[in-house]
Amino acid sequence: MSTRESRLKDTGIRLSEATAGDFFALLKPRVMALAVFTAFVGLMVAPGVMNPVIAVIAIVAIAVGAGAAGALNMWYDADIDALMSRTSKRPIPSGRVMPGEALCFGLVLSALSVMTLGVLVDWLAASLLAFTIFFYVVIYTMWLKRSTPQNIVIGGAAGALPPVIGWVAATGAIGIESLILFLIIFLWTPPHFWALALFKTGDYAAAGIPMMPNVAGQASTRTQIFAYSLLLAPIGVLPWAFGFASGFYGVVSTILGAGFIWHAWKVLVTPDKEMKLAKALFAYSIFYLFAIFAMLLADTIAMRAVTSAGN
Repeated sequence: MSTRESRLKDTGIRLSEATAGDFFALLKPRVMALAVFTAFVGLMVAPGVMNPVIAVIAIVAIAVGAGAAGALNMWYDADIDALMSRTSKRPIPSGRVMPGEALCFGLVLSALSVMTLGVLVDWLAASLLAFTIFFYVVIYTMWLKRSTPQNIVIGGAAGALPPVIGWVAATGAIGIESLILFLIIFLWTPPHFWALALFKTGDYAAAGIPMMPNVAGQASTRTQIFAYSLLLAPIGVLPWAFGFASGFYGVVSTILGAGFIWHAWKVLVTPDKEMKLAKALFAYSIFYLFAIFAMLLADTIAMRAVTSAGN
């Protein structure tokens, strides 16, 4: 230990031992990737042609904003993260990042992302990004998550806003199409997270989080998962019904929705002590959302190529 390190230790001051990888982990990269992808699809599906440089700036700003929200979420939830096996190795509960470091990191990135999006792209999109960060951190993390089993239902609005932000960044306005994309993610969120909660009930109980299985019981949770899957499946077809996706997308999205209902039905009616069916539904839900948005993106690119060729 150097003389400087020794003096700092004597005064109670801790040198940060965090690496770049630790700060990257604070961004919740998997969650951030989903937000970036859906925002990108929202931007691409929007009518008109956006300057490629401005489009890249918009996506990067949205990515940074999503990561900032993740960092602030980890800062506030460090106490309960330490109690759950799924989250105990995160940077703060494991001691690699100090809470104050995560707080400053998240706040700086939040301000940077919103200002960049506003100044260089569009202020309505920036306002929506700021609202998304606020909703996820304050409304969901600080309030809903610890107070109601409807935390995921209401809090899901934050995760559903990125495609709307992408659409607004491209058009300067909120369109009905972007609200349909919002609704797909909003209705997808409860069955996705409740499937996870079914096989992580012990973790949530240990942390005192009122997830649906811990409060209403597994039977009620399975019923609600199935009910949401029945709502989600037809909503996933709406891009075709509203004319901004082709019939091919309509067929594929219908099949994907039927698959979601089938997995949810098996969870509802089949005894599953080992939670294999709940895990299968959780995995399928991730595939479903990615496939729906990937199909919509591919469909949009193909339709524009055909239109260009016709001209």
